[in-house]
Amino acid sequence: MGKGRVEAFTDGVVAIIITIMVLELKVPHGEDFSALVPLWPVFFSYVLSFINVGIYWNNLHNMFHTVQRVDGWVLWANLNMLFWLSLMPVTTAFMGENHFAPVPVAVYGVDLALCAVGFNILSAALHRLHGPESIFARALGNDRKGKISLALYLAAIALTFVNQWIGVAIYVLVAMIWFVPDKRFERLLEK
Repeated sequence: MGKGRVEAFTDGVVAIIITIMVLELKVPHGEDFSALVPLWPVFFSYVLSFINVGIYWNNLHNMFHTVQRVDGWVLWANLNMLFWLSLMPVTTAFMGENHFAPVPVAVYGVDLALCAVGFNILSAALHRLHGPESIFARALGNDRKGKISLALYLAAIALTFVNQWIGVAIYVLVAMIWFVPDKRFERLLEK
């Protein structure tokens, strides 16, 4: 099968996820800057999640740009990853509305970890379909960044129960690691 439909569907789902997240932001009551202060946890959660969703969208774009086709396994793997990503508005709101309490921060981390697992499953399905010598496989390499990110998410979930700000700091760290666009795919496509 061609990849166009899965790319279009993925783009649409990501756009809906971001739209739902922004709709969770409430208009401040008041006309001065002090009216914004109570909203900082919700806004910060939104920004962090927007960046995370954007990172997935960016990486999915790069991945699908290097492959020629998809099959049923890739479609299901993509749906699995999008499922976990679609929970981002709920876990974002849960964390922000509860002012970064430990359980909501941990639940947010579980969602991030499951998104990462879903991404790894999708990567494995694409690797299986296109083979170890494909541009995709060569660009992905051993995906050290992805493995480190998942390990950090798991550590953050546990450390959240020591202090929730450790968990939040690790989520921000992982986002910062990925914020710089991943050049692995672009380098091989330029050759």
